Amino acid sequence: MAKSRQRSVSVERLIDAPAERIFAVLADPSRHCEIDGSGTLNRLTTSSAPLALGSTFSMRIKGGIAYTVKNRVLEFEENRLITWAHWQGQRWSYRLEPQPDGGTLVRETFNWSTAKLPRSIELLGAHRKNVPSMEKTLERLAALVETAHEHR
Repeated sequence: MAKSRQRSVSVERLIDAPAERIFAVLADPSRHCEIDGSGTLNRLTTSSAPLALGSTFSMRIKGGIAYTVKNRVLEFEENRLITWAHWQGQRWSYRLEPQPDGGTLVRETFNWSTAKLPRSIELLGAHRKNVPSMEKTLERLAALVETAHEHR
């Protein structure tokens, strides 16, 4: 029997904002550079915003070499879930869970089990590098949408 290996990492944060406000940012790829915790998103190049199931959007990536990556929305549940992937197959998901006492629990997941070359992601350590980047993304998202920032 083959050994099972988990090929996803997640971070979560309770954000003091309604799910609708958070989801509006996630479903608008022109806002992704504002919340990107990795520092690699340069700019949106094409989009069918607001995003919906099957929508595509392309982002210019900066780093050692600059390139453009096209993403397609694979899962979409208004104000609750959005998942996209690019041609290599790895997926980024945001799941929003409104809390009874207020706010929304937001979970970001990077899943490379669907990648064409999952082992290369592991060899490069991308999955480990993504955790602090995702934490920073949720921090930036919170700063952008939380109620205390409405009246600035």
